[in-house]
Amino acid sequence: MLSAFARAFKTPDLRKKLLFTLGIMVIFRVGAHIPVPGVNFKAVNQCVKLSGNGLFGLVNLFSGGALLQLTIFALGIMPYITASIILQLLTVVIPRLESLKKEGQAGQTKITQYTRYLTIALAILQGTGIVATASNGALFSSCPVGNQVVPDTGVFRIALMVITMTAGTTVIMWLGELITDRGIGNGMSILMFTSIAAGFPGNVWTIKKLGKIAGGWFEFFAVIATGIVVIVLVIFVEQAQRRIPVQYAKRMIGRRAFGGTSTYIPLKVNQAGVIPVIFASSLLYIPSLVAQLTGSKASWANWVNTNFTKGDHPIYMIAYFVLIVFFAFFYVAISFNPEEVADNMKKYGGFIPGIRAGRPTAEYLNYVLTRITWPGSLYLGLIALIPMIGLVALNASTTIPFGGTSILIIVGVGLETVKQIESQLQQRNYEGFLR
Repeated sequence: MLSAFARAFKTPDLRKKLLFTLGIMVIFRVGAHIPVPGVNFKAVNQCVKLSGNGLFGLVNLFSGGALLQLTIFALGIMPYITASIILQLLTVVIPRLESLKKEGQAGQTKITQYTRYLTIALAILQGTGIVATASNGALFSSCPVGNQVVPDTGVFRIALMVITMTAGTTVIMWLGELITDRGIGNGMSILMFTSIAAGFPGNVWTIKKLGKIAGGWFEFFAVIATGIVVIVLVIFVEQAQRRIPVQYAKRMIGRRAFGGTSTYIPLKVNQAGVIPVIFASSLLYIPSLVAQLTGSKASWANWVNTNFTKGDHPIYMIAYFVLIVFFAFFYVAISFNPEEVADNMKKYGGFIPGIRAGRPTAEYLNYVLTRITWPGSLYLGLIALIPMIGLVALNASTTIPFGGTSILIIVGVGLETVKQIESQLQQRNYEGFLR
């Protein structure tokens, strides 16, 4: 990986793309420290030190810590991620979106435009919720000055804060598209990578300061060693795939023969990626969010606050694991259609050796996909639980500095970025037959 970056910096045009991408990442991190107008920044800093991540840990993770600091990039990349997932799920339900997906580049451009509109709508909705929660003191419920975070709760001031956060989300979308067009590509994922990686040093150092063995150094190195082992495991599984061989029959068009080639269908062990972890985390936040916003003192609210607020409770861990496994199968069933793949193979004269074309091929693909999804879903659940179990065993902290979501995203984006750089290097260094 380091050699790929070194060779990329020696190539003039790639060096410009890398420097441009780094510049956008710096701008993104600077915006994550500019407070929204109307926020008492001293009270925010005091409450962040006392409260930690708390209920809004997932959104705060994807914003690089900007959410709890109420900055202009407080919403981060989360509205865009949510909009992309919603559009992807609706593609299966709405025939219009499904037809746009089949139209190629033109249809994908239209779907991207719909994603932008939905992102802005979700940013307005989420921004309103965050500002309302901060204005009534519920954002930092355990902080003594939590109700002083937003001194002016007038309609004009609240509207200005919501508009600023929505504009910040729009700017983040624009920055991601700039990286995709003028940088090394995969812009939104790189911004997500930047947000998550920015919080790692501070969170790991917090483990050291709160540690009790050898001045906290034992916990510090234990967490780093665990992280390295988990990253190696993630890289190994993310690269694993089941290759189903496909043979294309020869076809005579005029006097020329076409086809007769052999290829394969790559089915990854983790076909769903990080989406099941995001779904499960978001769903588990809903009960705590409802209990906190309603302020109920009923028995169900007390049970939710006891079992679903912190990640170190056994009931939370079991529910988290079960939801990850469920959403892994759910998302794979939506994103990969064996019947469509079988029909396309039959249309172009392709077949799997030993399997008849048509319905038997679809049944075989569904059988293989189900078998490899089981280890993939169990792997996702274990990766998500390993950091929680490790920190609880060490008794290092009540908060989780990194979890399965962050590790999966960082490793996945890192591997994809290296592949893109290597592909661009091959295009520029290809000598061909004539020298």
